[in-house]
Amino acid sequence: MSTLTAVSFEDRTDQLWKAVAAGDEHAATAVVFDALKDGVTAERALLDLIASVQRKVGEEWAANRMTVAQEHAATAINDRAVSALSHHYDAHTAQARGRVIVACVDGEWHGLPARILAEVLKLRGWTVDYLGAQVPPTHLITHLHQTGPDMVALSSSIATRLPTAHAAITAVQATNTPVLVGGAAFGVHGQYARMLGADAWAPDAAAAADRLDQGPLPRPRPAHQPIDDLPHLADQEYTMVARTHTNLVRTVMNGLEERFPALRDYTPLQRQHTAEDIAHIVHFLATALYTNDAELLTGFLTWTAGILTARGVPARSLIPALDILGEQLKDFPRATLMLTEATDHLTGTRSVNASDSRNSG
Repeated sequence: MSTLTAVSFEDRTDQLWKAVAAGDEHAATAVVFDALKDGVTAERALLDLIASVQRKVGEEWAANRMTVAQEHAATAINDRAVSALSHHYDAHTAQARGRVIVACVDGEWHGLPARILAEVLKLRGWTVDYLGAQVPPTHLITHLHQTGPDMVALSSSIATRLPTAHAAITAVQATNTPVLVGGAAFGVHGQYARMLGADAWAPDAAAAADRLDQGPLPRPRPAHQPIDDLPHLADQEYTMVARTHTNLVRTVMNGLEERFPALRDYTPLQRQHTAEDIAHIVHFLATALYTNDAELLTGFLTWTAGILTARGVPARSLIPALDILGEQLKDFPRATLMLTEATDHLTGTRSVNASDSRNSG
């Protein structure tokens, strides 16, 4: 139990934030070790100190108060603080509860949440193989066969990684090894974890460790294919959008020259950022088609509108991009409906067809 008061712990968090924001690794590490000396447990330092500061790093980037480079530097310092903390307690932790592989799904570069989970599980007596960010399913399965873990924990923060996560989940389960998933990609309430057939879901590292304290995960059902979980994939809309992603982005950029004239005056860097934003939109549309959940697209666009506004870019620039996408995908019923709903959401209107389709059920 910590001897610090809530106010003094908040002070520690503020100190760590200032050190991280300033790029001062030594000061950041000192804050963490001073907290340990004052009675803060290693687990609380991980979950309530380092993790909370990392959340603020993301918030500051989204509000345009931190550059991408600064966000990366801050994350690296937090990661090194975790490493220093790990070396401090690792020799004193007995590991006899079983073996866990902790990894990020392929394409997921945000490794710190998974790293924190790995360290918390070590503290609770697990032997942990932490494989890091962006682990291809083939590499994951190879390591699994070599080590024979009791379970695999997969992390992903970005919803566009859900198709890859699904492939990893089914591949691991085919070895009769259960899978626990976590991270923002799987939904606020874990709805996508259930949709993709994961054996367990946890909203954060503490909840994941608590779930494992309750007992072993259930053994997965017999081997199956991703389409068995998501029969709507048979219409091939997801596959076609994913395969033509590059052409769709190029077509939208070309069309925006006429429909959003301000684009003509953009600098090369601004045009690059615009192309990146459009690429993200297409990725989220593909993922919405994969899960058959339009909210994935509308939620991302709402978030993007806020990011653009914070950067002084009019959110209305999203509308012509969605219109052009809709024209290119007019022969895809689910994609067309999702793009229409997304446009209506951004403009504050609601299409009659969308309303009728809901009321007719």
